[in-house]
Order: sequence, then structure tokens, then C-alpha cells
Amino acid sequence: MQGYVINLNRVKEEDLIVTILSKNNLYTLYRFYGARHSVINLGFKIDFEVEESAKGTIARLKDVIHIGYKWINDYKLLRLWQDFTLLFYKHLKDSEDIGTFYFDLLNAAEQNWDKQNPKRVAIEAYVKLLENEGRLHTEFYCFLCSQAIKEDVSLIRAFLPTHTTCTHTLAISKNALNELYTNKSSLFLNDKEVDRLWNIMMEGL
Repeated sequence: MQGYVINLNRVKEEDLIVTILSKNNLYTLYRFYGARHSVINLGFKIDFEVEESAKGTIARLKDVIHIGYKWINDYKLLRLWQDFTLLFYKHLKDSEDIGTFYFDLLNAAEQNWDKQNPKRVAIEAYVKLLENEGRLHTEFYCFLCSQAIKEDVSLIRAFLPTHTTCTHTLAISKNALNELYTNKSSLFLNDKEVDRLWNIMMEGL
């Protein structure tokens, strides 16, 4: 089966506890160190098998094959991708039934990661995630004072809308946000706004 490595924890020198987001499940598996083992890193897409262990112990990760990205050697793209995929671990680590949505979302983002500014790809994917979870606030009422937002909007964690005067943060074009929320397109966001939304997203999904 295939999945994305969304978290790694080192144990006993070189052994690893690996969290993998697959098509239908979130796996936490033990990976024994071995000189012949392929390298595993955060954000990698792998083909793998699960070997069940004795009752009460963690299952083992085996037969790992790295499925490379065509942009894997671009350090900047890889670093941003790793930051993005780690957010999914923090968001999903206590989940049980996750369905296929999150895997499909990462899969689509990975395929577009080098085709435009990757921060834009991530932001567009995040809006789809918020919508899927019923957390996308498309009506502009300030989260802090509950009053309508008539001018441009400031966003805080989880893209909650606020007045710029309530949070004293960068204003974002309301028209650009409408385009983002309606068509999942960051086309009308300028680069400064994209950086702001990326930084908000890095606070957590």
C-alpha cells in the first residue's frame, strides 16, 4: 500500500516510530534500523507493508520503497512540503476513521507542488480541508466582536475572519478571499497575502 510519512520519532538510536497517512488509515509503525533499509524522511511518499507484532506491541513497517517526487531534489520545495505534511500529523494524530479525503488532498497537492508557488498550492488545499470539515467561514463576521466586516479582512488561526482593527494584522482583499473560498483559487492574492496565510496555516490546521 502507499502512504505519506507525516511524522517521525527516533527511538533506540536509529530505530523509528513512523506515522503514515494512507488512503484509508493512519498508521503508527515501528521501523527497525538496518544498513540496507531505504532512507525514510518526513514528507516522503512510500510503498510499504505492515507486519503485525505480538499482541499489545506496535506493528512493524517493512518492505519500504520510496516513491520519489520529480521535485525531490529542490530543497526549498521539500522543506515547505515537510512543514505542510507535518501539520496533518498534528491535526489527525488522535483520529480513528479518517476516510480518503486527507490522502487525496495531499496527493493532489504533491502533484502540483512545483507547478506554482507551493504556498499557494497549500493554501488552496487548506481551504478545501476547512470546507470538508465544515469550518470554512465564508460570511465575513468578526470572530472577536461579532460585527460584520465591511472592508478588507484579517484572518487568524483556522482562517477565522476578523476586523483589522481587532487584531492589528495584515488586511487581505475580500474579493481575493471570495475567489479563494468559491473557486479554491489563490489567483487574486498577492505574494504578501499568500505569505500571511501560509504563516497562519503553520499555526495548525
